[in-house]
Amino acid sequence: MKLAPLICAVLLSVSLSVAAQGNLEIDSPAIGALKQSMHQRHSQLAPLYQSGAVGLADDGSVALHSAGNVPLAQRGQVNALIAAENADRSALYREIARANGHPEWESDVRNTFAKRWVQRAQPGWWVQQGGGWVQK
Repeated sequence: MKLAPLICAVLLSVSLSVAAQGNLEIDSPAIGALKQSMHQRHSQLAPLYQSGAVGLADDGSVALHSAGNVPLAQRGQVNALIAAENADRSALYREIARANGHPEWESDVRNTFAKRWVQRAQPGWWVQQGGGWVQK
């Protein structure tokens, strides 16, 4: 059995995967503005994460996990927060890929961030894994 071609294929796929991630810490004025907007919004989202109303989806977005945890009068505001957060997250993934000179990496950047968000979620927050919700 010839292992050299297999090893080369694995190393190539690993290096392509690493290359596709590029510099995730890259900065630009657009990235800085998106991060600032997300940071400011987090103080409004944090209690929603804690209550279980909102969770981290496995696609790198934020999703309504349990509408019953949000009073009916506040659901519109919560949905607007979620929409704004998801718009900024999508723009962030796109801008990071562009800043790396590879807009085609947007999906890879999104997937990497999706994993990071779940890893960094606080205990008690809901995260989506394998299509289902679990409490961290």
